[in-house]
Amino acid sequence: MKHVVVKSAQAQPREYMGVRFELLATGSRSMVTKMLFETKNKVPVHRHPNEQSSYVISGRYQLKVDGQTYELAAGDSYSVQADTDHAIDVSEAGQTIDVFAPPREDFR
Repeated sequence: MKHVVVKSAQAQPREYMGVRFELLATGSRSMVTKMLFETKNKVPVHRHPNEQSSYVISGRYQLKVDGQTYELAAGDSYSVQADTDHAIDVSEAGQTIDVFAPPREDFR
């Protein structure tokens, strides 16, 4: 696979832990998703073997990682190392762009 282009109409809808998301471009070493958080969503403490970097498009969130809580809003970003416990509480509905490396097999 040399290049991957995913037009918005081709985004694949998915759901994980009660959160709707769209699977966007997936390469051999990384995967891009758009998370569609609702205020009722709460992602419990979990871990995965993928590094995760995220950019907050809209909404308000509390990221819990390494015993600390970080308040996140539009324009903020974060990165969580692979195999690290983390959780997200949603205080205002919104969207994030998440990049996982390597791609998450459980999201395909």
